[in-house]
Amino acid sequence: MRFCFAAAPALVALLATAPAIETRAAGNLASQEPITVTVELGKGSEHAFVPSKLRFETGKLYKLVLSNQSQVPHYFTSHGFSAMIYTRKVQVVQTKDGKPTTLAEFKGAIREVEVYPGQSAEWWFVPVAAGRVTDLRCGIKAADGKSHADHGMTGEIVIE
Repeated sequence: MRFCFAAAPALVALLATAPAIETRAAGNLASQEPITVTVELGKGSEHAFVPSKLRFETGKLYKLVLSNQSQVPHYFTSHGFSAMIYTRKVQVVQTKDGKPTTLAEFKGAIREVEVYPGQSAEWWFVPVAAGRVTDLRCGIKAADGKSHADHGMTGEIVIE
């Protein structure tokens, strides 16, 4: 195949007069409002995730609020889940004067979030792979030496 250099100026002129092409992706995450999902870590003295079954969709921005109103710390741990999402940030949030205030923000790969009694954290993410994981658990050790997961603090996450 041979290129005709004589045609090059005509090709450049044609491209220069062509209408501009929109180059933004259709799923612009910067403009998405997050879908808020709240999970209670512990319910009173019970070791549980409420709800224990979570469902998300790929390509949507979520703000997962992890709220611990119990008297002990809890983990939200799922290595399978963390491998199926893009984490935008995790924020430590505290209520001051009746308003939520962000105290810290973490970015990058997150596999586990620990939330202390009476506190909450926000995990902002976008699911990038579909699947089902059943490794959601709390690995904190209870007074009897068993983990909270051994006491039933486990869950399931489905991404469609």
